[in-house]
Amino acid sequence: MPAPTVADHLLERLRDWGVEHVFAFPGDGINGILAAFGRADNTPRFVQSRHEEMSAFEAVGYAKFGGTFGVCMATSGPGAIHLLNGLYDAKLDHVPVVAIVGQTARSGMGGAYQQEVDLLSLYKDVASEYVQMVTVPEQLPNVLDRAIRTALAERAPTAVIIPSDVQELEYSAPTHEMKMVPSSLGIEWPQVAPHDEAVRRAAEILCSGSKPAILVGQGARGARAEIEEVAEILGAGAAKALLGKDVLSDELAWVTGSIGLLGTRPSYELMKGCDTLLTVGSNFPYTQFMPAFGQARAVQVDLDGKYIGMRYPYELNLVGDAAATLRALIPHLRRNEDRGWRQTIESNVADWWESMDREAHVDADPVNPQLLFHEASKQLPPTTMLAADSGSAANWYARQLRFRGEMRGSLSGTLATMGPGVPYGIGAKFAHPDRPAVVFVGDGAMQMNGMAELITIKHYWEGWSDPRLIVAVLHNNDLNQVTWEMRAMSGSPKFAESQTLPDVDYAGFASSLGLGSIRVTEPAQLADAWRRALAADRPTVLDVHVDPDVPPVPPHATWTEMKATARSLLHGDEDRWGVVREGVKTKVAEILPVGDG
Repeated sequence: MPAPTVADHLLERLRDWGVEHVFAFPGDGINGILAAFGRADNTPRFVQSRHEEMSAFEAVGYAKFGGTFGVCMATSGPGAIHLLNGLYDAKLDHVPVVAIVGQTARSGMGGAYQQEVDLLSLYKDVASEYVQMVTVPEQLPNVLDRAIRTALAERAPTAVIIPSDVQELEYSAPTHEMKMVPSSLGIEWPQVAPHDEAVRRAAEILCSGSKPAILVGQGARGARAEIEEVAEILGAGAAKALLGKDVLSDELAWVTGSIGLLGTRPSYELMKGCDTLLTVGSNFPYTQFMPAFGQARAVQVDLDGKYIGMRYPYELNLVGDAAATLRALIPHLRRNEDRGWRQTIESNVADWWESMDREAHVDADPVNPQLLFHEASKQLPPTTMLAADSGSAANWYARQLRFRGEMRGSLSGTLATMGPGVPYGIGAKFAHPDRPAVVFVGDGAMQMNGMAELITIKHYWEGWSDPRLIVAVLHNNDLNQVTWEMRAMSGSPKFAESQTLPDVDYAGFASSLGLGSIRVTEPAQLADAWRRALAADRPTVLDVHVDPDVPPVPPHATWTEMKATARSLLHGDEDRWGVVREGVKTKVAEILPVGDG
């Protein structure tokens, strides 16, 4: 039996770390590793995407929904370059991902060899926490272990570069000699909590007001019970940053929903009216949607000291685990017996959901996109994993979906890149093959990335214990979010040459792959379409023909934005009459309950 190679030991080390899937695309720069996969009976499993960028997105989705780190792999040169966008998505959303990339043989480095790219320089920013090249076998365990531990510790992408000739060298473990760096497996995390005096000061600040608000982000995901208890003691309402949409159930009457550009009116009102603020696990960037400076006394809790104290003049910044810190805080809080503020919040939330119901049922040509999400919200199982692509799909994901039970959800929050929706769904299914997954994606992102990744779904779905992965396409032949941004932010009419998309039969394409497919062209078809998709024995594409003229403008749009939109329509927007018609009907539905005189 031949001696194990560096590539053989790489896969063994990944197995020792518990890695079960590597999202990758092949190439001769990683031929040595591919051969090792063959010798290892494909353990961990090589998950083949259609493009390296999709491999990175799938690793991000796997990490986001699986609560662990993701691993992606690509060949040298162009393959390594293609990973970058997905890795930047991980970097900006604080997701642990390890990228393993090939490189030209050491003998060719510096010789302008084919596919030779200076990967250490290229990855210096995206993998700024740790990027290293393995040049001798003895380096491998330390470099890989550090890449994994750093990715987990910093919640960031890291990268390991392995030249093609090094992959095929006989593996030799590091010794205890000078200049050797032995390594070990595993890591145990402490539960970090602030000292008691800091907790007492936080309690004094939070109990000093009568109109408390809570802002939660993805860093608060493990503290649901503690947040609910704090909110009950203080009589607070809670808004959610978009990446923290699944932290709290939207069935709680005091949860105001998403905050920010894609946020809800109750969240906007909560922040405008509060006099104290507790931010937990969030680095929400849009300060204009937070209380005015000086309006609220504020406390922030975050595990990462690098990102604390930002965005708002917090009076106290507590570094600690969200759940542990809140558990320490709770005994020091005094119950707010005046429930007037809480009642106002709950009334605003109830009114909001009623207006969302009415807006979803506004007539459109042919289907109101809000109705797609509204109907899903009623039917989705409480264990569903949800992903939304960037674009108008993110608007309706933020506002129309009511999360409940153990629903999980995510999107490209900070990078806001197009195209991660379908690969996120694939990564989620590999993390939890026993749970249903739903992806909402615009037709622009579907044409960019999603259609090709339907082939990946076709390739793997029969191995999932629950075969349901529903891809709901907002089919309007328009790059709709940018069209609306042009109208609202720059007062420019729709530029058809850049915004209009070629018409594609998404249902037909899915059917040609042997996937389920349902075409929806009338609003009355939506309820049954969701029932059929959720009962299907295979992944399904919902090809929903929606009206591009339904405005995604937030209910707290500024007067400047509304004037800019009106100006763009007057300047000859080709869809101006449809926009006016749908805009008026939507605003009326928001303000006036159906049947009121």
